[in-house]
Amino acid sequence: MEFFFDCSSPWTYLAFHNIQPLAAEFGEPIEWRPILVGGIFNAVNPSVYAARENPVPAKQHYSAKDLQDWARVAGLRIKMPPTVFPVSSVKAMRGCILLAPQGRLVDFATAVFEAYWGEDLDISQDAVLADICDRVEVDRDAFFAGIATPAIKTALKANTDEVIRRGGFGSPTIFLGEDDMYFGNDRLPLIRDALQRRKPRERGGAS
Repeated sequence: MEFFFDCSSPWTYLAFHNIQPLAAEFGEPIEWRPILVGGIFNAVNPSVYAARENPVPAKQHYSAKDLQDWARVAGLRIKMPPTVFPVSSVKAMRGCILLAPQGRLVDFATAVFEAYWGEDLDISQDAVLADICDRVEVDRDAFFAGIATPAIKTALKANTDEVIRRGGFGSPTIFLGEDDMYFGNDRLPLIRDALQRRKPRERGGAS
């Protein structure tokens, strides 16, 4: 299972939280793939910007309720919109790339989600990211040095380019295998169904 994500999306926060117990239930490892969702919108989904500039009031009202309903079920606190919205998440997402090989991506990304959506902190600011590093016991100096390296910048762009190439148009985008794609937190029941259907085939193949 591949999970392409950007911490600047509230629906991604929900999916990030909810997919972990689902994956654990099926013994399905998650490959976390940090991306920049703004890069996707610019390349293939500019309608997102048009919707922000010309919102439909009734739809906007319902979407706010829908988000809070999902947040309540997940036990998460989500302030929408945050004071700074949209936000530049590039440094945070580079941080996820940097910390993945150390096994620290989930802790760091969780803290970023909580800081932005739960505490209304501007995750584009170095001071906020430094505090997040302290929370998850990541050396802040090594963090800022690492996210400035060409290799980390290139890896984040490569993930973003890859999800576009494979048909993605936003965050979160989830793949089971190369081309079985799902978009959004509300598609997790479909992922559950796909995993359940896969299990009998795996058992049959192993016998």
